[in-house]
Amino acid sequence: MNKPLKLIKIGNSTGVILPKEVLARLRVGQGDELFLTDAPGGYTLTAHNADFAEAMAAAEDIMREDRDILAVLAR
Repeated sequence: MNKPLKLIKIGNSTGVILPKEVLARLRVGQGDELFLTDAPGGYTLTAHNADFAEAMAAAEDIMREDRDILAVLAR
């Protein structure tokens, strides 16, 4: 898809209007958050936070490795 997007003034900021097809593909609606990531070929717009997903994956690895210690701490 190669479609021009319109920029609009929102207070002292600038917003972009996304077509409903893009919102449907991202599975987002008004009030949801999108994440803009700097990528080698430009920018990537996603509906999930890559930094948070990476941190959660690391936490799950730690929980898996130290299950016994966490069980004792939970008592």
